[in-house]
Amino acid sequence: MKDNLVVLMGPTAIGKTDLSVNVAKDLDGEIISADSMQIYKYMDIGTAKITQSEMQNIPHYLIDFIYPDEEYTVSNYQFDAKNLIHEINSRNKLPIVVGGTGLYINSLVYNLNFANVPPNEEIRKRYEDLANEYGNEYIYEKLKKIDLEGSQKIELADRKRIIRYLEIFELTGKTMSEHNKNFRKEVTDYNLAMICLNMDRSILYNRINDRVDLMIEKGLIGEVKKILDMGYKKNLISLQGIGYKEIISYLDGEMSLSEAIDKIKQGSRNYAKRQLTWFRRDKRIKWINIDEFQNNHELSIFVQEYINDIIDI
Repeated sequence: MKDNLVVLMGPTAIGKTDLSVNVAKDLDGEIISADSMQIYKYMDIGTAKITQSEMQNIPHYLIDFIYPDEEYTVSNYQFDAKNLIHEINSRNKLPIVVGGTGLYINSLVYNLNFANVPPNEEIRKRYEDLANEYGNEYIYEKLKKIDLEGSQKIELADRKRIIRYLEIFELTGKTMSEHNKNFRKEVTDYNLAMICLNMDRSILYNRINDRVDLMIEKGLIGEVKKILDMGYKKNLISLQGIGYKEIISYLDGEMSLSEAIDKIKQGSRNYAKRQLTWFRRDKRIKWINIDEFQNNHELSIFVQEYINDIIDI
């Protein structure tokens, strides 16, 4: 018998958190996060991490469990999330994966085998040394020359993934994009309902801007200072996330606070645009325009009815 699985996705700041909790309460669900920044401890304000009170006693998983200097790969996520999906089903509860990290979501809804190409420490060290000497831009340009399509899916700050794509090309003679085409097959393991939230772009961008202002009000600068004071290095992958790297640049005197806030807003808007582009590639997704609903309750009822149509709960 197949396990049930709901995936609720959408761009940053669109309202996934509140909706997921309402749906989970009504459908006896439990929530698995698919957010690659909310995995980190101490990084709460800048990641808009859900609070205990906001959870409303709904169990949440894969949030706030990794230290900022720990490595956690997509392969790790795939393993942990799949086990949770099965375990939640075994208790006759409904697993609801919620987030905006496309690669995390893809690791569950496509048969992606991350063990195909084992790591090579010699190659990794060579590219790490090049990046340390010449910057991420240097190795990123190398990647663009061999795999333009793949490079467009990676942030310049994500050194680890840039190096992984280069490593795979050296070891196999094929780009990561070519590998993806070969093993990107839709899973058939689940009774699967996939939902993506959308809304008018200008309204979404205003919501993103307002959220960034609220993060500053809530103490994002203090949060970043505290993390650095704990001894975490500013070049960690976790601290290259949007909101953290800009505040670090402000604290280092490289830009004014207003410039840092503007860059966070711009970076977040660009990220939302990339998220929507990523999700549009999957034809299984039910797109829901939340502008068409009078309130959150109406939206929640509609989503629940759609899930019930797809999954026999």
